[in-house]
Amino acid sequence: MINHPVRVYRSEENLAREDQLAHKIAVVAADPVEVGDEVREMIINRIIDNASVAIASLNRGPIIAARAQALAHAPSTGGAGAHIFGISQKVSPEWAAWANGVAVRELDYHDTFLSAEYSHPGDNIPPILAVAQHTGASGRDLIRGIATGYEIQVDLVKAISLHKHKIDHVAHLGPSAAAGIGTLLGLDIETIFQAVGQGLHTTTATRQSRKGEISTWKAHAPAFAGKMAIEAADRAMRGQTSPVPIYEGEDGVIAWMLDGPDAAYEVPLPEAGEAKRAILDTYTKEHSAEYQAQAWIDLARKLHSEHPEATDPKNVASVLIKTSHHTHYVIGSGANDPQKYDPTASRETLDHSIPYIFTVALQDGAWHHVDSYAPERAGRADTVELWHKVTTEEDPEWTRRYHSLDINEKAFGGSVEITLNDGTVITDQIAVADAHPLGARPFAREQYVNKFRTLAAGLVEEAEIERFIAAAENLENLAAGELDQLNITAAPGVIDLASAPKGLF
Repeated sequence: MINHPVRVYRSEENLAREDQLAHKIAVVAADPVEVGDEVREMIINRIIDNASVAIASLNRGPIIAARAQALAHAPSTGGAGAHIFGISQKVSPEWAAWANGVAVRELDYHDTFLSAEYSHPGDNIPPILAVAQHTGASGRDLIRGIATGYEIQVDLVKAISLHKHKIDHVAHLGPSAAAGIGTLLGLDIETIFQAVGQGLHTTTATRQSRKGEISTWKAHAPAFAGKMAIEAADRAMRGQTSPVPIYEGEDGVIAWMLDGPDAAYEVPLPEAGEAKRAILDTYTKEHSAEYQAQAWIDLARKLHSEHPEATDPKNVASVLIKTSHHTHYVIGSGANDPQKYDPTASRETLDHSIPYIFTVALQDGAWHHVDSYAPERAGRADTVELWHKVTTEEDPEWTRRYHSLDINEKAFGGSVEITLNDGTVITDQIAVADAHPLGARPFAREQYVNKFRTLAAGLVEEAEIERFIAAAENLENLAAGELDQLNITAAPGVIDLASAPKGLF
């Protein structure tokens, strides 16, 4: 890996194109380096993972709306079109990416990477897959494209914080998906450079989408970035150019949206001929909740068994969670969002409330992607009483470990002190989720497949489940035009297209 210095340049300094970050990203994307076996197998895992959570979301409101929008846009003339999860119809690829991107993100249940910024790198898959299906690409082409999408997003996330300046994390997704599409299609460096620039320019937005009362847009935000990446690639292929330099310009993203004119970053990118392995640094979710909640759910399940007395609010004086800066200020009590303690709050809001999630997992000894968020579950009197006794605070050591670049000490958990009314204090801690590569039960192919089977049960016929798993595991051998096999069709009666809400299209 090479660490590339990135700063703001005045227009008269005339930063050379080859020295611009977007161009360096394009060079990496255009590198014909092969994908290694370990990365290829993980890409298959994540395709299965994305399909799992998309299928589980098929009848949720945002997906129904996004699917209806997509179905109004027939395949464009440049290719065969792309599939929407759950149905057999094809649509224009940017709209397939839109619908599938919403389905993948809705439950907050797929992979994650956390460093200077936050990300769900699996959000790269819907747009890259949609373009691959539309253009008749092969399984090998798709693997190469996805490897690039993950590499660029993870490398940007390692170096450039967006949330510090209240910019939503999908601003790293637009460029990464555009780069992945460039690799998939074998585009030249200049075309990818222009697509990356447009991918960034069109996907910068504020983090209000993840603050206070969190709306349904949370699931749409990455889908929008993926859709913009496809449109950016299309424009670049037609010779259209992007703002230059998009990152380093004196009126560019860094100067006015991030760290300002005096900003200085070092962005790691693979050198020429170096394999793209960043996907191996990422990790998926066992539970449908924001990633910072994963370890806390696992610890709460453990405490449920070991200390059942702590599940009854009549026994508990207080629950103090000591954790990282991010967990405390974004999804903990440090956010100062009263909605995080509101039993009538939206699912999206409860998904970003550690006090709520820890309470329910502690009382139930389990977590379910639907039942744990049900209004009747959130409104249960004993839950509300205990929930309102849970607070968080930042612990400098857990913040340090959260930001560590050493994967062996990087942590997303913390410690908890449950003080009972009789003066007893129950303490415990957890560093990483059980499903994390360094956790108690790391996810491997067996767990990914089981997650898919579990979430697809009752929604997809058994024969279709088996067909999809076989196709995904045979990805490398799928020939040009065979990527339609990665679609999944819901069982008859599961989806009622006629009941979709009406809009403009």
